Amino acid sequence: MTCIASLLLSLVLSSVSLAQLPLPSSPWLPPNATFGASPSNSSSNSTDTANPQWSTLLGDLLYFYEEQRSGKLPSTNRVPWRNDSATDDGSDVGLDLSGGYYDAGDYIKYTFPMSYTVMSVCWGALDYGKGYELANQTAYLDDMIRWSMDWLTKAHPEPNTLYVQVGNADLDNAYWGGDQSIPGNRTSFPINATHPGTDAAAQASAAFSACSALYANRTLSGSSTTALANSSYARMLLNHAQQLYSFATNSSIQQVTYQKSVPSVGQAYASSDYSDELAIAGLFLALAGNSSDAYNQAVQTYQNQKLFGRIQGGDVFNWDEKTPGVIVLGAQLMQAYPDLSAGNQMNWTSDLVVYCDGIVNGASRAYLTPGGLLYYPGDSDDASLNPALNAAMLIKRVADSNILSSDKAASYRQFAQSQIDYVLGNNPMTVPYIVGIHPNAPANPHSALSTGASPQDIANLDTVPLHEAYILYGGVVGGPDKDDRFWDLRSDWVQGEVGLDYIAPMVTLAAQSIVNGTGDPFYTTLQVGSYEERRPSGAPCDNAINSGCPGSGSWRVGKIIMAVFVSVAGAVVFALLFFWLYVEVQNR
Repeated sequence: MTCIASLLLSLVLSSVSLAQLPLPSSPWLPPNATFGASPSNSSSNSTDTANPQWSTLLGDLLYFYEEQRSGKLPSTNRVPWRNDSATDDGSDVGLDLSGGYYDAGDYIKYTFPMSYTVMSVCWGALDYGKGYELANQTAYLDDMIRWSMDWLTKAHPEPNTLYVQVGNADLDNAYWGGDQSIPGNRTSFPINATHPGTDAAAQASAAFSACSALYANRTLSGSSTTALANSSYARMLLNHAQQLYSFATNSSIQQVTYQKSVPSVGQAYASSDYSDELAIAGLFLALAGNSSDAYNQAVQTYQNQKLFGRIQGGDVFNWDEKTPGVIVLGAQLMQAYPDLSAGNQMNWTSDLVVYCDGIVNGASRAYLTPGGLLYYPGDSDDASLNPALNAAMLIKRVADSNILSSDKAASYRQFAQSQIDYVLGNNPMTVPYIVGIHPNAPANPHSALSTGASPQDIANLDTVPLHEAYILYGGVVGGPDKDDRFWDLRSDWVQGEVGLDYIAPMVTLAAQSIVNGTGDPFYTTLQVGSYEERRPSGAPCDNAINSGCPGSGSWRVGKIIMAVFVSVAGAVVFALLFFWLYVEVQNR
């Protein structure tokens, strides 16, 4: 891209950003955590007013995304301890790739999970946009989406080019501190026609389509917000969506997972397949562009790639696996826009029941921990809350859709609520796993940003500094282990790290709870300080902290090998000693 074209693109993006909803002149700010310990005294479950506790939670969650912003911050920045950062991103390839979000507790930007995150948020707003309006958070939702999409637009400078990572993971992992000393040499990694990435292109397309549909007011459930309607912005997003979908489905371009072209992304976000991304991208494009062709292509992908087998196998819904979302969205489209599926007899509902029943009735590969958290072996090991929240989000969406009988919807709703309540404090640790929402919430999230402004001692994260400098409001942490134990250690990235995609399902669930008039979140009933009484002794056993862990398979294997070695060696030494003594006796 020429310098002139790049400048024109920047000007276009600037004009697009200026068209956003005006932010409040007095910005909304998260209250002190003690607010979450005070019930709202709201005795009725009204759907005409927003519960103040749920409104605060929704506000905190959106505030989190501002805490993760990269690039030059706007004058409306609400986070006093954040600064302009990584403003030269993209300079190594002659582009402006500044902006967007830092992915998790570090300073790398990854397109794949980020585009999944904004797809999820826009989808949730299509269903529960009224919740943002009731909570007076619609302008902040708009701000979050545009900050996301403006960067994705810059990351897609040409039809068949998409930048999928910015930053050097090796340099970044060796640094722990604030946003003013981020290591330089931030490399930009693209996929293109000669180095393709079907999954990343399709997922980005799905994000553009989902958000385009939101701004085009293409409702799914009738409770979306009309305040975001903006036809010109919707068309711009749709254009990017169509180009990326064509890039992903172009028969002359090899279809591969993106880490084969950009190996560095495989360190954190290796994709297992691309067919699920193609399917969900096709469905969202069908919604945004009113395209029966895109719908039929999505159905063909779902059927030809036998994605129902993943539903039967109890697959999780997350940044890597989209199949459960495909069947939910497919069922919604069939109900809301029957013309799209005219002539196509795909029965999404039956597959939907298999998925939901498998989870609710305990027939999937997931199981409930002793404390009641839905746990997917493998997928939940490094972030236990996210799979459960995503399942709750999908199942509750189904329950609200009027697709199924009232009895079945009620059972789904009850199960989903149990997962929400667990995350919000109804768990053996009495911890609401969202930073800053309650005095019992995690105080030591794995976040370089919130630890302190100056570079810190990365070798002693748990004690230096003793307390984090800033409260990372709205950060949903990884969560407890399979035995419901949580240590709140800064060094334990498995339990304590935050991530863009961790927050996304909770944003939708909070908006949904406001729309449905749900009573106070569970954490308002918690006794302040009860976590300190329950905090486990010792240390966790996970991929972040596992030295000397008796529950580790590698530890057990090592112990067995050592025991065998010692036993065999001891027997040999004893036999040689006995033989030597025997010879000595015989020689006397």
